[in-house]
Amino acid sequence: MSDMLNISKDLEAAYDQAKWAPNMKEVLTRYRLSSEAARRAIGEPTRISYGPRNEEGLDLYTADQQHAPVVIFVHGGAWRGGTAKEHAFLAEMLLAAGIHFIALDFSSVLDTKGDLAVLVDQIRSAIALVWRTCNSFGGDAKRLYVVGHSSGAHLAAMALSTHWAAYDLPENSIKGGVLISGIYDLGPLRQTSRSKYVHIDDLIEHQLSPIHHVASLTLPLLLFVGSKESPEYLRQAQDYAKAALQAGKPITVSVGEAYNHFEITETLGNPFGFLGRHLLRFVNSEIP
Repeated sequence: MSDMLNISKDLEAAYDQAKWAPNMKEVLTRYRLSSEAARRAIGEPTRISYGPRNEEGLDLYTADQQHAPVVIFVHGGAWRGGTAKEHAFLAEMLLAAGIHFIALDFSSVLDTKGDLAVLVDQIRSAIALVWRTCNSFGGDAKRLYVVGHSSGAHLAAMALSTHWAAYDLPENSIKGGVLISGIYDLGPLRQTSRSKYVHIDDLIEHQLSPIHHVASLTLPLLLFVGSKESPEYLRQAQDYAKAALQAGKPITVSVGEAYNHFEITETLGNPFGFLGRHLLRFVNSEIP
């Protein structure tokens, strides 16, 4: 029993971002302030519903270009927090590069009684709507890219392994994916406090852990993690990448030196930043 308790304490610490990112509150404040500044510069987004629930909506920021690529962003927040509005800071760089940007909102797992499957289906439904309506805002349905951070990377990874025929879409509906500091194996979370609000049993662990669905990946994938993140987040990235490579999938892994869990995503909105540079090259079909 004592060994299990120690393991539980170790895992609890490993998945507690405040212990690994002491400047977490400051960086999240910068997210908010940068997003406010971005909306002042580029204007408020068009709000589009993709489902009947109030939270089933997306923020669309359109570039002044037709038949342009589209980047769809899935935010983090431990599946219970965060909003699309708080991530507008990612839009300004992409619009300047002639790329449309969409940030998704979705349910908090607190409101789904711990059911992550609801959130996974919401992300898939939102992507399906974007694919079907691309022409209406000048997007190119053949160039959709899905980007996710943290718990949002988990949801994005599940979407990237979707059999899109079930949504009446072609199997190659997504051009590429970018996963940042994600959770790809839900198993360890069963020994942390997250199990108090996220329901994970043996079946859910298998059905909703992206690492068990790498065989369904059909697109190029970039995987990122910060060197200052906990050993568990580094392991999650390494194990997912290893599973994808063993399955013969096209995946590139990069470690952001000297970045923690929140700092690394901040660079996604900067064309000269670590992630911003990678993302622009990826969308423009250059070698990342």
